[in-house]
Amino acid sequence: MRANDRAVKARIVRLGDREVIAEGLELSFWADISHRCMTASWPAFIGGAGLVFLAFNAVFALFYWLGDQPIANVPGGHYIDYLYFSIETLSTAGYGDMHPQTHYGHFIATIELFTGIFSMSLMTGLIFARFSRPSARLLFADNPVISDHEGQQTLMIRLANERHNIIGNATARLWLFKNIVSREGTDYRRFYELPLERSESPALALSWVLFHVIDRNSPLYGLDADGIAAIDVSLIVVVSGYDVVAAQTVHARKSYDHSDIRFGHHYAEILDTTEDGRVRIDYSRFHETIEG
Repeated sequence: MRANDRAVKARIVRLGDREVIAEGLELSFWADISHRCMTASWPAFIGGAGLVFLAFNAVFALFYWLGDQPIANVPGGHYIDYLYFSIETLSTAGYGDMHPQTHYGHFIATIELFTGIFSMSLMTGLIFARFSRPSARLLFADNPVISDHEGQQTLMIRLANERHNIIGNATARLWLFKNIVSREGTDYRRFYELPLERSESPALALSWVLFHVIDRNSPLYGLDADGIAAIDVSLIVVVSGYDVVAAQTVHARKSYDHSDIRFGHHYAEILDTTEDGRVRIDYSRFHETIEG
């Protein structure tokens, strides 16, 4: 039977906030292990590293146990004692009470030491890469809103910088995806970039509202809630900028389905000024929208 004829298990792939069922592609677990290590959650990453560590030690302990007293000061030659010695060797702790005393023991310990140095270096690199990976702590409103702004129907999306540091030269881009039927009757999904009233911010520190005017040139022109549901509209916001604290370029994205868009709503006010002239931002109302 050819590989192409074999049944391949479907996989659930997350693209942003949307789940996609991927079929017909056979991909080994080890085919892209570095990507899996970088995208796994911290509990899964730590748990997986712990299981690999225990598996390595269990294998090497078995090799020691099969030898003829390869390790000194192991009373009775119990497997658990060899497991403890393997952990000391693989982690390069080396307490000294147990040590190889035969050529076989030295040979296995040499291989284990090399494995330990290699695996610890690899783990150090992965942990550093996960910690040093730039990320923007941007908070996006749960719902885009469409209402009148400056006398024109406008799509608005609010976002804020959760870290309260400065993201310099912040740039925002807004994309719309919708279903299109070609002249031949073929269904396909097309994307459009929606022009923003202001797509750049010299210093993003607090909040920012993106405005897209729905004029005759907008793909949303003339559509109501039922209209955007009929063509399965979705939105994607991409924001990038320079984090002055991390000294790195950071990116953030947020996707919305058509059911998230609220017509005839506007965002609740979250910015005001205290009596002593300081700006105050109320994040408890950040996601709140008001009808009318």
